[in-house]
Amino acid sequence: MHDTTFSLAALTVLELSPPDMVEVAARAGYAAVGLRLIPATPEEHHYPLVSDAALRRQTRQRLRETGLKVLDIEILRLKPDSDVTRDFHEVLEIGAELGASEVLVAGNDDDEMRTIDNFAALCELACPLGLHPHLEFMPWTGVRNLRQAHRIVAAARQAGHTNACLLVDAFHFNRSASRLVELAYVPPDWLRYVQLCDVAGPIPASMEEILHEARQQRCFPGDGDVDLEALLATLPAGRPLSLEIPTESLRRQGVTALERARQALDKASTLVHHH
Repeated sequence: MHDTTFSLAALTVLELSPPDMVEVAARAGYAAVGLRLIPATPEEHHYPLVSDAALRRQTRQRLRETGLKVLDIEILRLKPDSDVTRDFHEVLEIGAELGASEVLVAGNDDDEMRTIDNFAALCELACPLGLHPHLEFMPWTGVRNLRQAHRIVAAARQAGHTNACLLVDAFHFNRSASRLVELAYVPPDWLRYVQLCDVAGPIPASMEEILHEARQQRCFPGDGDVDLEALLATLPAGRPLSLEIPTESLRRQGVTALERARQALDKASTLVHHH
């Protein structure tokens, strides 16, 4: 397992512009990055790669200079009023142009049938670009747990969309009380990459608190209480691991983005090699 590809996710170093992020990832020893083309929240500071051609050129140049790849682009939210072509066509084209192969998708819609239709439409749009949409379950969204994500991806696959995939994030897997026995049933080709992080303590009673943990209180792999070894043992071997660990509290303490990226990689590498 020593040849695992590690990718630095945007959330770990959210203050960096994409070219700086590529630079930091390269210096810290990553092979890839995940680029945030659409902000996750209205509040977050966002670098507009989609609308800023000069920023895209700089980012591509930095990727060439460092030899780093783009693993995934994020975050495409399927909402009740989403029009997949209108909302995401340009984003997918830019992702493909940047060399990404995976797309992170959230289901922010409580109507499961509509989510299935929109996810299938997104897969169709992404297919000619060589992109694989990964539906990520999160306990506070319309796609709450692994079982539900499995159902939606299965429906897209049954409709002939062979690029429909499922994203497991160790945080959401734990906090949604999803089970390893359910994960063992997911076909390996649905899982082209995985998000790795950790979290301490039992599942909070309130969804507000879980959301706060997700955005502020994740830990580096091995620093929390999630059984990450069992998770990795159940997942298909050798998949790229995206390290998505919001480190805002460390940033406020003055720990640099490079140092945080290095710590995340060190802890994740230790876990994987031990596993």
